[in-house]
Amino acid sequence: MKKITIIDGQGGRMGKTLIEQLKKEFPEQELLAIGTNSIATSAMIRAGADYGATGENPVIVASRDSDIIIGPIGIVIADSLFGEVTPKMAKAVGRSHATQLLMPVNRCNHHVVGCEEISMNEIIRRVIEQVRELIK
Repeated sequence: MKKITIIDGQGGRMGKTLIEQLKKEFPEQELLAIGTNSIATSAMIRAGADYGATGENPVIVASRDSDIIIGPIGIVIADSLFGEVTPKMAKAVGRSHATQLLMPVNRCNHHVVGCEEISMNEIIRRVIEQVRELIK
């Protein structure tokens, strides 16, 4: 079984929806939710994450041994998510040997040029497809 870590911030709405969909598709798969704040962590735990933690050190530790890390593209950009992603967090995720499924969220002055404008539901659907391929 792969170690899947979902990282989200702000209110955790994206992580919450992602965890709900992952649990629906892969009910036996354990999911670790890491929030950049306690509100995000709580939302992801309520959505069905098996484990949850909050803050910089859990991101650093999980980045060492996760097989798949999923989150908004800001998790690899220092000071993104309105400052919730510290430079140490971005560095840990960026250096991780995990497959990183980064979701293109054009906010906080970070714009992924060339990405088509699609709904969050479509982005999550595509992430689920990628996870399906990775855990086969």
